[in-house]
Amino acid sequence: MMLAGKGIVITGASHGFGRAVAEACVRDGASVLVCAREAVALERCRAELAAIAPAGVRVSATPVDVSSLEDVERLAAVARRELGVVDGLVNNAGVYGPKGRIEDVPWDEWRRALEINLYGTVLPCRAFLPLLRERPRGKIVNLSGGGATSPLPHISAYAASKAAVVRFTETLAQELAGTAIDVNAVAPGALNTRLLEEVLAAGPGAVGQDFYDKAVRQKADGGAPIDKGVALVLFLLSDASDGITGRLISAIWDPWRRFGELKMELDGTDIYTLRRIVPEDRGHKWKGP
Repeated sequence: MMLAGKGIVITGASHGFGRAVAEACVRDGASVLVCAREAVALERCRAELAAIAPAGVRVSATPVDVSSLEDVERLAAVARRELGVVDGLVNNAGVYGPKGRIEDVPWDEWRRALEINLYGTVLPCRAFLPLLRERPRGKIVNLSGGGATSPLPHISAYAASKAAVVRFTETLAQELAGTAIDVNAVAPGALNTRLLEEVLAAGPGAVGQDFYDKAVRQKADGGAPIDKGVALVLFLLSDASDGITGRLISAIWDPWRRFGELKMELDGTDIYTLRRIVPEDRGHKWKGP
């Protein structure tokens, strides 16, 4: 039980991946505070988690809009009161946002997606850093995904915000160098959650034929195993990942279970980060102006 005795806060935890992470944390002995915007679904989640919690493990919940400074500051106060200590923060809350060409989608929906995905990561980090600094070691895990590493035509708000989350993760990790707080981003894989259902419901006219066809295949194939992404998050919340920071890690493709032995090779490199590709990286010797 890697997380026994720890206090973990998870946003967007009423369903899907966040719900699975919360359950794994509870089963592993961590007390959790879960939050989401939907109060009814959140209370159902809290009750279900409480029912499986081992003795001494606390499960709390509070509705929160993670894009609201006031809500997030209240969340931090609730965490201090309910958990006592906070050792880890999982910023999972996120949305796809509007689907369609940038000149066609409603601007308010595009902006709102940025607020939820980006502000909803930055604000909890700001609010919880004082609590994490009080612990011997602190962990922040931000959810990113494929939207950060490749273009996503017709889902531009999601792509832009998730790329921003990764660069913020890298930047915050450097700001926190020497503080014993590790900050990483996770790509859990293409999961069959309600985001997939949104794409299928939107249809090829909104998301593009290629992306729609990919979603249809993913639905049929079952998508990436959710347990792999959950296992990576638990690893990053645990002492086993101490010193691993500022990385975007794929649950499906990267050898994160070997990071303990690879840490010395990983340190000082730009592996698992977002970087500009220059001609030399692809074997070209183009001259400058």
